[in-house]
Amino acid sequence: MVFANMPLALFDLDNTLVDRNSAFGLCVAELCATAGYGPQVEAWMRAELADRAALEDFVRLSELFSLTSPPAQLWQEYVSLMSAAVTCRPEVLEGLARLRAAAWTIGVITNGAGDIQRAKLAATGLAALVDGVSVSGDLEIRKPDLRLFELAASRCGVSLADGGWMVGDNPAGDIGGGHQAGLRTIWLRGRPWPDDLAVAHHDVDDVTDAITILLNETSE
Repeated sequence: MVFANMPLALFDLDNTLVDRNSAFGLCVAELCATAGYGPQVEAWMRAELADRAALEDFVRLSELFSLTSPPAQLWQEYVSLMSAAVTCRPEVLEGLARLRAAAWTIGVITNGAGDIQRAKLAATGLAALVDGVSVSGDLEIRKPDLRLFELAASRCGVSLADGGWMVGDNPAGDIGGGHQAGLRTIWLRGRPWPDDLAVAHHDVDDVTDAITILLNETSE
C-alpha cells in the first residue's frame, strides 16, 4: 500500500506514548512527602486523580482537607513533578523518528489539561517529533468527541477526510473515537473491551508494535 500524500498517525499520550501510571505514583508520593501530608490526603489523590488531574481537582482537595497551600500552587507543583517523573522509552522515540523519516504526519490527541500534557511532551522529547497536538482542555471536550480529532488533524496541517490512523489504549476514547473520525485504529491491549464497541483494525501489546504496523503500510 503506497500513500500519495503524507499519511496521518494520531497517538494517544498517557499509557500509550508515555508511562503515566508509574509517573503518577512517584509524583503523588513525592508531593505528599514534601508537603508533609498524611496518608488520608495521599489516598484521596491516588483514588481521585488516578485517571486524570486538573486544577479543579486541587481546589476540591484543598477544601476537603483544609490545606494551607493555594490550589494553584499545588497544581503547579503536581505539573512539575509529573513532567519530571514521566518517561518515554528510547525505542518509542526512535520509532516516531522513523515514522517521520518515512514521511508520516504525526499528531498527539490526548485528554487532560493543556499545561500538564504539554509539559509531558516537552520533558520527554516527544514535542520535537510531532506535527500537532490536540488536548481536551483546549476545547473543554474529551475523546471520543469528533471535534478533538478534527482539531488534531488541523493542527497537523491535514484533514480527516484524507484518512489516517489512531493509536491508543482506551477502547471508547481512542478506538471508538478513531472509528467516528473515519480513521483506521490500533488498540494497545490492557483495558476491558466494551461488548458494544466495534473492534480495532489491529491490537498490539506495545506502541512500538503499532509503529511497526504503520511503517509496513508505507513499505508495501
